[in-house]
Amino acid sequence: MTDNNDIEQSGTTRVRFRGISPRAYEHPADRAAMATLRAVPGVASVLKAVAGMWNERAERLFALASAIRVGEKQYPRLNQLRVDCAETLDLDTVPDVFVARHPVANAYAIGIDKPFIVVTTGIVEALDNDSMRVVIGHEVGHILSGHNVLRTLLMRLLRLQSSVQWMALGALGLRAVIAALMEWYRKAELTGDRAGLLCSQDPAAALRSHVYMAGGIEMSDVDIPEFLRQAREYEEVDDVRDSILKLMTVENMSHPFAVVRAAQLQRWAASEEYRAILAGDYLRRDDDQPSSNLMDDVKAAGQSYKESWSNSTDPLAKVLSEVGEAVSGAAGRMFGGFGRRGGATDDSGGENTN
Repeated sequence: MTDNNDIEQSGTTRVRFRGISPRAYEHPADRAAMATLRAVPGVASVLKAVAGMWNERAERLFALASAIRVGEKQYPRLNQLRVDCAETLDLDTVPDVFVARHPVANAYAIGIDKPFIVVTTGIVEALDNDSMRVVIGHEVGHILSGHNVLRTLLMRLLRLQSSVQWMALGALGLRAVIAALMEWYRKAELTGDRAGLLCSQDPAAALRSHVYMAGGIEMSDVDIPEFLRQAREYEEVDDVRDSILKLMTVENMSHPFAVVRAAQLQRWAASEEYRAILAGDYLRRDDDQPSSNLMDDVKAAGQSYKESWSNSTDPLAKVLSEVGEAVSGAAGRMFGGFGRRGGATDDSGGENTN
């Protein structure tokens, strides 16, 4: 944890978070996946080897040759945003930002050893300064969390998938792995949204960026309560057929739906967790012990899913929740049996279910 001496006021009302750990704001499911990677020795090296076909230097050279690198003399407004966001999240190195010509609004962070950010002209032209701060902060958050390692692995697997389609069993197994990584990636996007909000500290600016991605052109044409009501309507389907359609739709998506994403972030902006971070109550990188907290992270992820299912009116979510509890109970009894044979019991002589 930190005290108020660990946050600094910027020239505006925004605060900067010295030494903040990305686990302070990461989505629980994202946190568990990343903690697993951090806890296992050598995993980063293995993933880099798997990604060996991807030439990181070639990507940087391509950006240098085809896009405009942001700096004091080029896109100075964006340059100030990248510096501000890196300072807000206390990155050791300010990542490069490139502006690429493309009409589709997009932004992404790539690279492992020296990650950098690319934003398209489509998003730069569309968003105001405060909303662009959210976008750049989102990508800076990805870099701080180390998401680029798993993102690169996902890219490799997606390319590999096309080469094993003729192997039925192999394709099915690979599809399961990719589906799991896609689920993580969607949660990682929610983490990035939280980082963007911490950099801007302006929920309205974050909402404007999501409204635009969902199809908004002029904010005066969008009724915000009605816009957020769309997310509730999507989440509160009462037909299991709709639930299955939702699963089929998002299976191969790398990002959550913009409307749902907006609602998720606005709920977090209204949470005690967000207010505590702004007040200086957050985990510092110096105090972060990923390996010792791994089980806590996994439990937090499970609790997050359980709460999400319990609060959902989606009929399929209810079924999955009930099935999950039944499977969990059966597994607990099985491991309890092994524990009894090994002499592991709790203080009362019953099964140890921790």
